[in-house]
Amino acid sequence: MNMPVTRGRPSGMVVGSLVAISFGTVFVLVNTGGLPTPWPLVLRLAGLLVAALLLVWLFRTARRAPQAAQGPVATGFMDRRYWIVVALEGVALFGGLAVINGVLDRPALAVAWVAVVVGVHFFGLAAVWRMPRYHWLGAVMTVLGLAGFLTYALGGDAGAVGLVSGVGCGAALFATVALALRGPARSGPGGRPAPPDRRAAAGAAARAAGAGRSSRIP
Repeated sequence: MNMPVTRGRPSGMVVGSLVAISFGTVFVLVNTGGLPTPWPLVLRLAGLLVAALLLVWLFRTARRAPQAAQGPVATGFMDRRYWIVVALEGVALFGGLAVINGVLDRPALAVAWVAVVVGVHFFGLAAVWRMPRYHWLGAVMTVLGLAGFLTYALGGDAGAVGLVSGVGCGAALFATVALALRGPARSGPGGRPAPPDRRAAAGAAARAAGAGRSSRIP
């Protein structure tokens, strides 16, 4: 399927949705192995199904929605501030995992830490890309990460932490894509309600006026 492009580049909505679907799928597939049978298989199949449906929805929306309704082209990856956010995320991610796995020997907490770091990094992206929705996604993922730490502290095993922080974050990413895809279908440029077609409205008014005049002719 062809993605709508401007000057050869896909829209930010398309690129962002593809990234979120990919990482959402990884969160689900990787973090279900510690659950009792048959839940790993069930959740993985469900995650793959949701990802496939979102991809179909994405490309259908990308083909039909006007470029303005999808947001600007995907130039945000060239912003220096974006790479600063990613660099800080990488340092926090791998530094924290080294401590959790190597020093504390608590590998069950790894996904909880990943969820916290990725969630916090979305606050930075929300500021850089001026995307308020990322504030909500960042808040949800951060809370799910902290909930994973709490689950472990209360006696939960790796499977329980993976379900809360891993599968939960995957579901949050999927939900964010779904909310974004609803926008182009319901909104015009800038997220405002799409205005009616003025020419179509004028034509309808003219036809109605003509019908009114003809009905008065004896």
